[in-house]
Amino acid sequence: MAAALHALDFLSQSDPPAVPPLVALFGDDAFLKRLAARALRNAVLGAGDAEFSHTQFMGNSAELREVLDELATVALFGGGRRLVTIEEADEFVSRYRSQLENLAGEPRGQGVLVLEVKTWPSNTRLYKAVAAQGLNIDCSTPNLARLTKWLPAWARQQYQIRLEPAAVERLAEIIGPELGLLDQELAKLSAAAGSEGSISAEAVAELVGGWRAKTTWEMLDAALAGEAPRALRELERLLLSGENAIGVLAQMSSTLRRFAAATRIVRQAEAAGRRPTLRGALEEAGFKSFVLAKAEAQLRQLGRERGDQLFTWLLETDLGLKGQSVQEPRAVLEQLIVRMAKTRAAS
Repeated sequence: MAAALHALDFLSQSDPPAVPPLVALFGDDAFLKRLAARALRNAVLGAGDAEFSHTQFMGNSAELREVLDELATVALFGGGRRLVTIEEADEFVSRYRSQLENLAGEPRGQGVLVLEVKTWPSNTRLYKAVAAQGLNIDCSTPNLARLTKWLPAWARQQYQIRLEPAAVERLAEIIGPELGLLDQELAKLSAAAGSEGSISAEAVAELVGGWRAKTTWEMLDAALAGEAPRALRELERLLLSGENAIGVLAQMSSTLRRFAAATRIVRQAEAAGRRPTLRGALEEAGFKSFVLAKAEAQLRQLGRERGDQLFTWLLETDLGLKGQSVQEPRAVLEQLIVRMAKTRAAS
């Protein structure tokens, strides 16, 4: 069975792909779904009057008979192919799963059917049928490595600006893995890029960070100082302003991962019979020289027991914010903050 193609890989292809008769767009990133849907439309229909050959349905009201009729209709424009898109197609898929399995193996006419769904389990017969005869495009939120590779390429392609490496890291820290928001901020940065078209980390901090980034760092500082009430007040300010909970976690995570790595470095050195210094471990974990004194005090307050648990806590919080917790996003973040902010005597 062929693996699904991630949307970023699909979009990075230099030439328009040959689009099969059945395509599934699935995942949690609406921005990636829009980009992938637009690329499919251009590949199938081209430009000009091709819009007349594109029909869209909503999944909760679409009838299979109407969809099949549209697929079998000869296109008047756009290279002779028809494109039918079913938005929010989860309900449609549930109603017509067996028929869609048959359609994957025996497409109707020259048309292309695109199913935009939220969930698309890889262990189903339909997923496997589309993988074998069609195309599964994964529009899930990319991981940090893929995100930081995509950002500078997208900035060059769409906005003709060059992001310095430190600017890429800072932008990812401030916004998090929200591609739509990142695109909006790139548009803002492009207007301030100047004649050289280059964006520094300082420019990102000034133009993108604003008071929200400052508040996030103050919240994290308060938690790492053991001041839970102040940290929770700063969190409330962020969320009431409209800040996305996943974005807040992303800004916190880069620092907390470094603390977790420093703790692990200390443990490993001690196991090898060496006597490490906290400052040396923090520097090896990626902390800059000008924040080492502050970071050392914060790690001492955190303690090695909780430092050992940071990776686990971050994973639990990330999964909780992405739907694996019955708690509201605010409560999930509050739990992480309280865990960090407990005094060592109470930990």
